[in-house]
Amino acid sequence: MSIFKSLAARLPGMQITPRTAVVKKPSKASIQTDAPDLDRLLVIPVSKEPREEQLRSYHFNQGQFLARQERWEDLSILVQNEDTQRHASDGGVPIAELLCQGARSDVVALAEHLLIDGKPEENRPLTEAISALEGILNEYPDNHVIATIVALAHLDIAWAWRGTESTRDTPARNLEAFSLHCKRAQQVLDPFCGIELDSSLLTSARCALLVGNPNANDRVADDYEDLIDLAPQQQRHIRALGHHMLPQWFGSYGSLELEARRTASRTQDIWGAGAYTWAFFDALLVDPACARVLDIPFFLEGMRDILERSEDQHNANMFASFAAVSIPNAAKQCGEDLEAIAALKQIQKSAQWIMSDHLHELHPLIWGHAIEGFDNQARIASIDALFKQGREKANQVFVSLFGDQMLKGNALIFTPQGLFVQQA
Repeated sequence: MSIFKSLAARLPGMQITPRTAVVKKPSKASIQTDAPDLDRLLVIPVSKEPREEQLRSYHFNQGQFLARQERWEDLSILVQNEDTQRHASDGGVPIAELLCQGARSDVVALAEHLLIDGKPEENRPLTEAISALEGILNEYPDNHVIATIVALAHLDIAWAWRGTESTRDTPARNLEAFSLHCKRAQQVLDPFCGIELDSSLLTSARCALLVGNPNANDRVADDYEDLIDLAPQQQRHIRALGHHMLPQWFGSYGSLELEARRTASRTQDIWGAGAYTWAFFDALLVDPACARVLDIPFFLEGMRDILERSEDQHNANMFASFAAVSIPNAAKQCGEDLEAIAALKQIQKSAQWIMSDHLHELHPLIWGHAIEGFDNQARIASIDALFKQGREKANQVFVSLFGDQMLKGNALIFTPQGLFVQQA
């Protein structure tokens, strides 16, 4: 039995410890005795599995299947075609990255499980799994797709060791393992140049690996400029640029604002002012104090440009929940930073026009992710729990923003043409 089939057989029986959810009981003052009847007065379709989720799952599973069957040549050809065509989901996730994520998922899941519930440095299955990946690399030494899969597996395992806490809160042995896996990933990619190969996949991987290079400060902006110029329509890369320009990584608030503005100028034909907004999207949630340097009118203009260019409801839900849920949560981290708080409140106010003008189908899963600040490292008990949590939060926002109309007996009808209010 191959190592990947062995992993597939091993993983379903494993139990990864979920993060314990803290359920806050509402205070008596928060319970509204005159709450509107949402079942009767709120008219909006609800999608449990939006097109974005279906597409991501399909390509992830496709990559996982081909890896488990050890059909590496087929996988490599498929990934390279998707990368060349720059195909991405409506949410901006490159299809090539989804395929690669699926291909390495069994090895990464094993590492994550052992880090939570075991001792990975003493575990033979993990050692064998990593060795199997390295063996595949030896079989295809000139294949940059295989190299990228192996390198990103090492990076994922590195992050599993490090976690998302600050370095001062991370044990020394974990930081050492993080560094070792990052170095190995860099070695794997060293023979290849993403620009020469016209590969945004490879270039993106090299940018992601900058976190393992303590001397990367001087090259981050240039490396991301190369990546974004290769695939300007994929907002995921612009968001990553903003995150890495924060002071906790390689930049400063001033350099973040500068790169956001420069990127918006270079991608104006695609995003309008939207790249400025994308660059700050994750940065504001990771470090809300960066709102002090934010050009609010430009940010809101970018938000409008993004939504006007969106072909489905993914971005409408994402920005509505970002403004109504994630931003207020981020503002709580600002302490007495009145300048940052004032800027965040301006973004929060945009939730009303986003929902009135652009929202006509509710995606509760996105609202659930918004509660976690769109943190990809957050652990959830189940998709059903996330859906329920997101639906409840969205309903709270509907009541907060439009409850006065519903209490008058008016029905809110969200349509592709906008919000209509009529007597129920």
